[in-house]
Amino acid sequence: MTLLLKQLYNFIKLLNSDTDTMPLAFGLALGLLLGFAPFFSIQTAIVLLIVFVFRVQLGAAFLSAFFFKFVAFLFDTPAHHLGKAVLEMESLRPLFVSMYNMPFVPMTRFNNSIIMGSMIVSVILFPFAYYGFKSLILAYRATVVARIRDTKVWKALKATKFYDWYSKYNDLYGR
Repeated sequence: MTLLLKQLYNFIKLLNSDTDTMPLAFGLALGLLLGFAPFFSIQTAIVLLIVFVFRVQLGAAFLSAFFFKFVAFLFDTPAHHLGKAVLEMESLRPLFVSMYNMPFVPMTRFNNSIIMGSMIVSVILFPFAYYGFKSLILAYRATVVARIRDTKVWKALKATKFYDWYSKYNDLYGR
């Protein structure tokens, strides 16, 4: 629980900072892939490996995975129909037979129509989600954060010794 709260705090802190938007947007988009993938699967392990290896904000990935896991349930029926249509395509049958005979590939459960449809939807939506989240983060920083920094309360808080102590502490130990 503490790890989750710490990641959420770091996400909010990065959202309001002037840092690069790529780790946040990429983390949110990878959360889309995590949310649409089955919980215990190779797809989830691959996405988690990407999250841990590359420079991605972990809190953003887990936060959006939590949200998109609920959205994925709403898309189960369309995902089933899409997956069923893809799995029943006669031209792809030799590909699916060879994939099923490979080691580890059947553990992805690609032959399940809902999983196949969800995977197709999430892979198609991934680039749109990345650029959408990136533009939303930039818009949030330009409007909301700028308004908060212009308020008298923020300026008064920034003038206190406590804020000076916090910013010095954050510079030394916060990263």
